[in-house]
Amino acid sequence: MQSVNALYHVKILRRLLLLLVITTLCSSPVFADATAFIGTGTTPSNRQTRGFAAGFGLFVFGFEFEYSNMVETETPAPALQTLMGNVLVQTPGAFLIPGIQFYVTMGAGGYTETLGARQVKNIGFNSGGGVKVSLAGPIRVRLDYRIFRLRGDALYPISHRLYGGLNLSF
Repeated sequence: MQSVNALYHVKILRRLLLLLVITTLCSSPVFADATAFIGTGTTPSNRQTRGFAAGFGLFVFGFEFEYSNMVETETPAPALQTLMGNVLVQTPGAFLIPGIQFYVTMGAGGYTETLGARQVKNIGFNSGGGVKVSLAGPIRVRLDYRIFRLRGDALYPISHRLYGGLNLSF
């Protein structure tokens, strides 16, 4: 029985190594990019959010830091500021469809939620995904969806954000 398990693990290891080799051969060199974005936060109601992100990619992995500010409204819906560090897994360049790069992301960082005089600061986590679409040269459009999970006494411990932005690759 142990030899069957050992063979199974060897097969999995071979497949992972083959996947790593193919990914490395199809990948592009290290690139950095920056995004300025505007969008909407949908929890508990729609309100404007804006921010920026900067990061770099190596093979199919990327890393970015992001700041966003979702405004407070009279509904009432709290303002939400986040500062997150994220890891991205992305298609190398425009691997599947020319001019389009897909990615999924997850990360952690801090947040501040404000509603009137009430303010909560704590840590939060996010996950999501999106696409970067080439326009001309290094200029791309970035479309992104995120789910934020906020720790502590946040009024809305789960928050959603959808945005579009202008991305510059360098």
